[in-house]
Amino acid sequence: MTKHLYILIFSILITSCVPHKKLVYFQGNPIPKEDIYKINEIPYKLQVNDILTITIKSKDEELVALFKNDQDQNPGQGEGGNSYFNGYSIDMHGNIRLPYIGELNVIGYTTDEVREKIKSELKKYILTSQATFVTVKLNGIRYTIIGEIGSPGTNVLYQNKVNIIEAISNSGDIVDTGDRTNVEVIRNEFDGLKKYTLDITQVSVFDSEVFNILPHDIIYIQPIKTKSWGIGTTGLQTFTTLASIFSIIATTILLIQSF
Repeated sequence: MTKHLYILIFSILITSCVPHKKLVYFQGNPIPKEDIYKINEIPYKLQVNDILTITIKSKDEELVALFKNDQDQNPGQGEGGNSYFNGYSIDMHGNIRLPYIGELNVIGYTTDEVREKIKSELKKYILTSQATFVTVKLNGIRYTIIGEIGSPGTNVLYQNKVNIIEAISNSGDIVDTGDRTNVEVIRNEFDGLKKYTLDITQVSVFDSEVFNILPHDIIYIQPIKTKSWGIGTTGLQTFTTLASIFSIIATTILLIQSF
């Protein structure tokens, strides 16, 4: 009986502990740079609910004044909620509404393409002798991360590009009960909702087509199996839990035999 009990405890300890290789990031051999750049340099195409920051510089002060907002006057105040009020939001029809120009469709365009469209439209109102400088930027990359992560929730990073590693580290890193080999990225693309799976324990993750996340991505960190068992993720945690369980069982058996 005692022998069988030891075998049972040992088996549970072995199966419940998280293998070291499932906790270590970027295992494997490096990938040729040209292959990574080819995938990750594809420009982002704008979607509904994206928010753009548009600035215009010209000798036409009246025109420039119309495009100025609080963000221009107080550069340090431009992040967070202010971007929603000061930026140009893409509506459900794929349009933004601009002074002089009115509604301009930008859905499916890159920020560079939108810049050229705006410059083309402004030529109708500005003398050709007056140089015009237009800047169009995506107002941060918003993503939602849930599951086995240190700080789940919706975050905005004010960068032109954000990769999956930056998104995870910005959210407190994956906890011990998170499955690093099965990180899901849920993305709403033009042809429908897509779900991708990443293994960030392998260096090949840098070669993934979804290594760079996009605005509105949902990242889900799945739990490892041992979490659902509820007996711990390390040998010490598992041993402590099992010791408590067997202590209760042994005490119960002794109490029953004493009657």
